[in-house]
Amino acid sequence: MINNGKIALVTGAGSGIGRAAALALHSAGYAVVLAGRRAAALEETARLAQHSDGAMLCVPTDVGDPASVQALFARIREAFGRLDVLF
Repeated sequence: MINNGKIALVTGAGSGIGRAAALALHSAGYAVVLAGRRAAALEETARLAQHSDGAMLCVPTDVGDPASVQALFARIREAFGRLDVLF
């Protein structure tokens, strides 16, 4: 994997299409922020990518709660300073 220096946020990253997208973006060299309601599922997604280099950040988030979404973006700013892709 080549680190392309880009940051991606994937909502619903704990399962299904979100998990697949997160793993694909990570394999393509993105640092990936994993967002979803279930922390354990996000951690499982991160574990599945452990063979790759690059950052994965798990941020339990309820996208239906504005305060939770604001906290998510604050965490991204704190960790990476920017965001390149939103999925």
